[in-house]
Amino acid sequence: MKLRILDNSIRLRLTQGEVQAVNSDGLVRGRVRFPGSKNFDYVLESSPATVVPEAHLSNNVLTVRVPVLDIRNWAESDKVSIDSKQTLDDGDGLRILIEKDFQCLSPRAGEDETDMFPHPGAGTEAC
Repeated sequence: MKLRILDNSIRLRLTQGEVQAVNSDGLVRGRVRFPGSKNFDYVLESSPATVVPEAHLSNNVLTVRVPVLDIRNWAESDKVSIDSKQTLDDGDGLRILIEKDFQCLSPRAGEDETDMFPHPGAGTEAC
């Protein structure tokens, strides 16, 4: 799972296997390791107790919880993303975007794309 952060937005991109895992097991996690044996974990959780997508940060763990039905509808369809906005305490918003990760149109050295979703534009003149 890839994590991208830009200002007040969180974007998670998942491979086919990760989409299947969060749909069946309810959880996918990633980790960034730092010197000094410190870690930053990030988790996508399919939650029966969650009504709308939401993000929480606690003890160096970013957890994004999404309703089970939203995950199921996304995972079992051609739908590319789940897009939501969480209202913060000060009234500002945090954008949460969860996407299926597509293969690149141009091969990149050192990148394993075997478990990524086929790019919808692959093989067309529009590419």
